[in-house]
Formats: sequence, C-alpha cells, structure tokens
Amino acid sequence: MKIDTTNWEILECLQQNARLSNAEIGRKVGLSSPAVAERIKKMEDYGILKGYQADVSYTKTGYQLKAMITLRAFMGRLKPFLIKVADFKEVMNCYRITGNENIIMEVILRDQIHLQEFIDRLITYGEVKTHIILSNLIENNPITKNKELNGAEI
Repeated sequence: MKIDTTNWEILECLQQNARLSNAEIGRKVGLSSPAVAERIKKMEDYGILKGYQADVSYTKTGYQLKAMITLRAFMGRLKPFLIKVADFKEVMNCYRITGNENIIMEVILRDQIHLQEFIDRLITYGEVKTHIILSNLIENNPITKNKELNGAEI
C-alpha cells in the first residue's frame, strides 16, 4: 500500500484525535467523508492503523509511581518469564531488548510498597534494575512521514 501525502495527513489527524469524524478529517485534508472512510479502512486492513485506544491517566486512577524496570534473566528463566509477564497487571508495556538486559518494562504502581512487592516477584527470574519516572518529556509522539521514503510502497 502506498502511503501518500493525503494518507499521512489523515494519520496525523487520527494521532492527534482518534475521535474526529470522517467529515472533520475530510475538511482538514480536502476530501469527502466517504473518501476519508475508504482510506482509513484500507489503512486498517493493511495494518497501518492498528487500533484506537483511550489515553488513561495512571495518577488519576490511583497509581502514584511509573517506572522502567529492566530484567537480566537468570540462565533458564527467560522463557518462564515470557509466559508469566502477561499475568503482571502492573506492566503497561514490555519489550525484549538487546544488550546486557533481556527485558524492559514500563510499569505503574500504587506506591513504594507495591514496587517492593513487584520487584520481589521479578527477582525469581533475574537481576532487576528499577528507574522511577519523574516526568514525561515526550509521550505518544506522532509517527510522521519519513522524508527518505517519499511515498514509497511499504
């Protein structure tokens, strides 16, 4: 599928506010509502648009801490961790990474006691390093057109 300039404009609109109507997007990009709907459907079908989620404040829902936690798995403990991590409700995002650590997780926690309990569950799988997040400098930055692609087929 070719992501042309108009598709990029539609993607920009949706990343800023996924609740915009097709008519509102059409006014911004110079298309009719049905044309916008058709382009959005194609991008959904192709997997460019993966979904639409609500952005929920962790602090307003009772969590006080956000942290990045890395895990360097013990020998033979990575596969059990990969199975178990889906059960950890504290984990918002989890990535398998290169380098000395195997895993990096973004987690939310009620307080320091919750953090301690969570680390106690993790240390059976490996060495843990915790980094408390003080503030977000950039969050959910929109994906923009890669100038080098110049509308090339993806």
